[in-house]
Amino acid sequence: MTLPAHSEPFGGQMPSASDRQIANQLRRMLAAQKSGEATLRVREPETKKPVEITLTPAMSDIFLELLRHIGSGHAVTLVPIQEMLTTQQAADLLNVSRPHLIKLLEQGAMPHTFVGRHRRIKAEDIFEYKAKRDEERSHALASLIGDDADLI
Repeated sequence: MTLPAHSEPFGGQMPSASDRQIANQLRRMLAAQKSGEATLRVREPETKKPVEITLTPAMSDIFLELLRHIGSGHAVTLVPIQEMLTTQQAADLLNVSRPHLIKLLEQGAMPHTFVGRHRRIKAEDIFEYKAKRDEERSHALASLIGDDADLI
């Protein structure tokens, strides 16, 4: 996948066994906390004094999801929702070819803008399209399974 110019893969590489172990340990510890009560203790860089930070439920959920992926050994890229992506970056996120994405854009499947002659798509619109597409696929699969069950 082509990454946005400001992003880098996790440490420039896939998570190591040690990274996965630490991520899983931290994920278990955060998950054991009650919602809104997860607290991290870190050292202030300048004073070296310990500081406690209480995570909001939303921050805790984001960390848990991130740690779940790292703990599973998956590559992780963070994409800001308002980020404007190139057609290649959008195609990579959707796991489709760039020409197929261009066809989808021309059919009006998702909004886009032009910067000069180049198309740009908001990450938010890509994720919305992907969620809709995945939901439609799930319904179609459930329908096929239901039809198959009638034959048995």
